Formats: sequence, structure tokens, C-alpha cells
Amino acid sequence: MAYTFSFEKLSVWIDSKELVKLIYLTTKKFPSEEKFGLTSQLRRATVSIASNIAEGTSRSTNKDKAHFTTIAFSSLMEVLNQIIISKELDFMDENNYLTIRAEIEKISNKLNALRKSQLNN
Repeated sequence: MAYTFSFEKLSVWIDSKELVKLIYLTTKKFPSEEKFGLTSQLRRATVSIASNIAEGTSRSTNKDKAHFTTIAFSSLMEVLNQIIISKELDFMDENNYLTIRAEIEKISNKLNALRKSQLNN
């Protein structure tokens, strides 16, 4: 059995990893001319959320950990902006948009709580 790192136990990291899969499945349906536009941007920003959560857990000070949590939150807001644009361009339907938006809200609440705990410890 492989060793489980601390970030792998965080529900916010698990949720953000699930968001990555959801975004990849969604962007598969985007127009091919968006391959290097919104598709690429959305995928990179979403992966950045999970990656920054993971990287932050390896930092030694709580201030440093909180910094990476803040970066993850910023990437999450980038994803929100991009799905709003994608919806307005009719690259995704209302149901898919609302599903992703609900996941973003859940993750944002968890990131805020994580950051607060990092700064108070």
C-alpha cells in the first residue's frame, strides 16, 4: 500500500481533484478552435487549484501554507470567470454550468476555512 500524504486526506483537495475531472469532461465538448483558448485555460487553472493545495501542505510555516491556499482560491475564481464566459458563448449548457458552479462554491468555502485555520494556528 502506498503512503498517503497529508494533502490526499484533505476534503478540499479531493473536491478540487473531482472538479478537474469535471472540467476535463466538460471541455472535451468545447469547439475544437478553443483547444488553445478556453479549453486550455480552464484545464490549467483547475489543475492549479489542486496543485497549490498539495504544494501548500509541504510548506513549513502556516503563513506559507496560507499563501498557497490563497493562490488556490485565486485559481478557483479564474475558473469561475472562465465558466461564466463559456456559458455565455454557449460552450456548455445551463445544467453543466450550475453543477460546476455549485462545486466551485463548495470548494471556495472549504478553502476559506482552511486558510482561516492556517492563519490562526
